[in-house]
Amino acid sequence: MVHSTTPTSTDTVPPELELESRMGGVGTETTDRAVPVIDVRNWELTDEEWDAKAEEFWDAATTIGFFQLTGFGITRQEIEAQFAEAERFFALPGDTLATVAKPKGRNVGFEHRSQIRPSTGTPDEKESYQITRPLMEGMWIDEDANPSVAGFREASLAFEAKCHEVAMRVLEFFAVKLGFPKDYFRKVHDPESDLHQCTLRMIHYMAMDARHNVADEHGNPIWRAGAHTDFNLLTLLFQTDGQSGLQVMPGAEAGGDVQAWTPVPARTDVLTCNIGDMLMRWSDDRLKSNFHRVKAADIGVDIPERYSMPYFAQADRDAVIAGPRGKYPPMTAGEYLDMRIQANFGKAESGKR
Repeated sequence: MVHSTTPTSTDTVPPELELESRMGGVGTETTDRAVPVIDVRNWELTDEEWDAKAEEFWDAATTIGFFQLTGFGITRQEIEAQFAEAERFFALPGDTLATVAKPKGRNVGFEHRSQIRPSTGTPDEKESYQITRPLMEGMWIDEDANPSVAGFREASLAFEAKCHEVAMRVLEFFAVKLGFPKDYFRKVHDPESDLHQCTLRMIHYMAMDARHNVADEHGNPIWRAGAHTDFNLLTLLFQTDGQSGLQVMPGAEAGGDVQAWTPVPARTDVLTCNIGDMLMRWSDDRLKSNFHRVKAADIGVDIPERYSMPYFAQADRDAVIAGPRGKYPPMTAGEYLDMRIQANFGKAESGKR
């Protein structure tokens, strides 16, 4: 049984939060390790090929926790079209964007420089718009009053659906490797459910000129997104050619004296994926949710704007997280996310999203 409407457990604040609070330094950069690239051939795989891909996914997810996909079934043209939708959205006047401002405790809508990471203590230098299907009432821009974004809702929901299918395909590999039925995770990510939590986020990192690009009092640069792990099961990240900045560090090295970060190449037609904390727990810690961040350019130079689009696959609120080896007590996905958001961002951000 994979669903429950009854809370199954309470939990303590996760230990990774304390570690995250110590992850705000610059560290070093290394290219000694690479993010694996896996070609899934538009999912047209024989049984033998599928089994071989499952081993590739498992190897990547149990080490660096990141991998990149080619041939994943969404075309470059479709990705570029959705980035164009995001650019049109963020070009709207501030008072218009404010009409769909993110409510407290709900992972939906527009926010501007509002996310403060425990690793940095300062707001991420970005604005974003979240689409979570059951929570969208009143959270769409009025397209009749704003013809520059005509068709935004329809296009964004269509793209979100494509993302969902890719995520479910990837999760099939992990379900089987963990000893679950192939469709195990698909069953607990139901887009028609009122308890659905998957989210498409469009992100705009604002440009900054050199005179404002200065170090803080500790000598640290501006972070577009401070070091963190993702709370969900699986993240799909769309990037644009040349708009780099994403870096990853395997968790085994996070507590060391020297934090060595690996750049993740940004290509429009290559999909970057990473394991989230929820799937790490669900796998009894075999799959690794590792720290990553988005670094701006070096101090004292102009910083160009940057766009990205993550899709967060996170199980429906009533889905029960229970690893096959029973390392952790069962709890619902809703309980888990409430726990993590309250621990990281305070009580004001917990509750139904």
